[in-house]
This record gives sequence, structure tokens and C-alpha cells, in this order.
Amino acid sequence: QVQLVVSGGGLVQAGGSLRLSCLASGSFFSRNAIGWFRQAPGKQRELVASITSGGRTNYADSVKGRFTISRDNAKNTVYLQMNSLKPEDTAVYYCAAGFQYGGSSFRPSSWGQGTQVTVSS
Repeated sequence: QVQLVVSGGGLVQAGGSLRLSCLASGSFFSRNAIGWFRQAPGKQRELVASITSGGRTNYADSVKGRFTISRDNAKNTVYLQMNSLKPEDTAVYYCAAGFQYGGSSFRPSSWGQGTQVTVSS
């Protein structure tokens, strides 16, 4: 099983940038797809972006062109670079290891802890 530790959240003004990191330990990290999810108050958790073991990426329409997911298997780390942040991006962000299928669907098997991202207007 993969254990995940998330870092990099914080408070930023609209239009600013943040980078989240998801550090994995345990076996078979390089074989796992990794997804970034977020959950805003009163809303369901949603998939923001995911990346397969081979580097294939998928993004929610709401973040396309603003967020970039990448992975460094040598460092067991997946990043989410978030640019041009908007107040509606405010949420708790989570990373998860799992399986990406169907091009845009993700089945999580392990979760990291959440990190708060707050975008002020």
C-alpha cells in the first residue's frame, strides 16, 4: 500500500499561484496513478487532475489551462502547479493513489491528508 503526505497549501490572492506536493512512501509508487481531488464546504469531493504511471494526464474542465499535474518517480512525488487561482478554487485538496481508467475516471485506493487552499478575491 502507498502512503501519501501532502504539502504546499496556503492563502493566496486571486491570480496567484501555489504548488502542492504529494510525497509517497511504500511499494510500487511508480506503478500507481495519482489523482488530486478537492472538496469545498458543502460540496462533494471532485477529481481535479490525475496522472498515470506512464505520464498520461487528465484535468477537470474547470482547471484546464491553469493547473498542471506532474510526477517525479525518482523522488516519489507528484506535484500540482496551480496558476491563475480563483476564489472558487478554495477547497481542501487531497492526493490519492489508485487507478485511472476510461480516460477521465479515477478509482482511489489510498488517500493523503488534506491541505487547505484559500484564494482571496
